[in-house]
Amino acid sequence: MFSAGESSGDQHAANMFLELKKYQPDIKGIGMGGAKMAQAGINIRYDSAGIAVIGVVEVIKHYREIRRALRLMQQMLATERPDLLVCVDYKEFNFKLARFAKQCGVKVLFYVSPQVWAWRPGRVKQYGKVIDMMAVIFPFETAYYEKQNVPVRYVGHPSVDKVHALYSKAEDMRRFDLDESNPVVGLLPGSRANEIRRMLPVMLAAAEQLQASLPDIQFILPQADSIADELLGRYLSEVPVNVSVVKQQPYDVIQCCDAVMTTSGTATLEIALLIVPMVIAYKLAPLTYWLATWLVKTPFIGLPNIVLGKSIVKELIQHEASAQNLSAEVKRLLTDTLYAQEMRDNLARVKQQLGQGGGSKNMAQLALEMLSGQAK
Repeated sequence: MFSAGESSGDQHAANMFLELKKYQPDIKGIGMGGAKMAQAGINIRYDSAGIAVIGVVEVIKHYREIRRALRLMQQMLATERPDLLVCVDYKEFNFKLARFAKQCGVKVLFYVSPQVWAWRPGRVKQYGKVIDMMAVIFPFETAYYEKQNVPVRYVGHPSVDKVHALYSKAEDMRRFDLDESNPVVGLLPGSRANEIRRMLPVMLAAAEQLQASLPDIQFILPQADSIADELLGRYLSEVPVNVSVVKQQPYDVIQCCDAVMTTSGTATLEIALLIVPMVIAYKLAPLTYWLATWLVKTPFIGLPNIVLGKSIVKELIQHEASAQNLSAEVKRLLTDTLYAQEMRDNLARVKQQLGQGGGSKNMAQLALEMLSGQAK
């Protein structure tokens, strides 16, 4: 049984299940997730698109639906008794689900560690009580769990395997009708509806400013599967900027870009793996941001910065995430050759740190070990 509450988790679970089927073709998967998991052959009992939210205020707004999803998943655990529950990220929800699974005598494998190194390190012990194994995707995370004697395995970051363009950059430039002689800027406003509402207007305003000073600039946006056409269209139709929207080809889009404006999250690591200069911008609801300033223990929110332990990509958070600041940083990336090259060099180091990949395959093997009682 799988529990994935967001777009990235949906993809990770799907990849893991496809690997599992290679080893054990008759294996069955059920649970909560999205389109990618369904395509992989998992029987989706609850579509998580409606509860893929982040932040205290947003969770409160969606509390009733999140609670309904949790009850449904708990009922499935109690009545169908899967051999293994795989919780993919979606921390608070999956913590409660894992605790219930343990009460039912169901083994729990937690995939993608909560970012205990960023906030609430004390939660390691609590997770240790409700899971049988924590699968971490960054090498430095194992130490937090080993210190508390919580079973942990470094499986590698799943993005390393999947972040590859399908075509060459020259082919993609033709396919997307982009002019190679003019700069291309990517807009990645997020994979959640509330991120689109909060970040896309700012990015589009920055695009307007960039277009005013660089008239030949081109903009392209890879649309996340979880985002409806209507939601994007509502904002794109309000600005005098032409933005090409491409579905289901994010890595081909990113490799065409000279610079990218992105929200924080997995996307920042994917851009890093493609070694494309970027600026990270993020806004939270005021209450969520206020709480985060008290709770978060890391100086960075961007994964490339966290992996290297230093600021290599500019982060514009909350009031700093303005159209003016965004456009200024993108313009610098497009016009300051040395600055852009230094960032590429650092992004190459991030890629090197993440290793050779094999995350989905390693996860499948770990799950099979747990199913056979051999995991240690």
